[in-house]
Amino acid sequence: MKLKDKIFADLTEAAKQGDGAKRDALRLLFNAIKNTEIEKLKRTEGLTDEETIEVIARAIKQRRDSIEQFEQGQRTDLADKERAEIEILAVYMPEQLSAEAVEAAVREVMAGLGTVSEKDMGRVMGAVMARLKGKADGTVVREMVQRVIRES
Repeated sequence: MKLKDKIFADLTEAAKQGDGAKRDALRLLFNAIKNTEIEKLKRTEGLTDEETIEVIARAIKQRRDSIEQFEQGQRTDLADKERAEIEILAVYMPEQLSAEAVEAAVREVMAGLGTVSEKDMGRVMGAVMARLKGKADGTVVREMVQRVIRES
């Protein structure tokens, strides 16, 4: 079963059970997937699971950004709603790598690139993110790359 089909089945089940929070979060995600299919002209064959994971990762990132803004505006009720949606969406993401695994990947990429300085951060980030696509949050990777560059 494709990931998109699983999300739709879960959306239908949440609607039948009257789980409004899950239904709404999955409906927004499903619409984002459909919009991405339209943008990429893949309406008939649909997105691959990897492309669907990219859409989910974007949705989670948007919610994290919203949480930060809601907390600055002292709207903890809205921030809590966004956190709940992240938990619902995270179920469809592949298991995230531990900090140690991310650090190991960063060190391997940096070793492959040779001498690396602060100026090379973009090059290192691009290589690490391509390698860990969907398996690690970009913020975690960025912080790890900065730390490892400073150490070397």
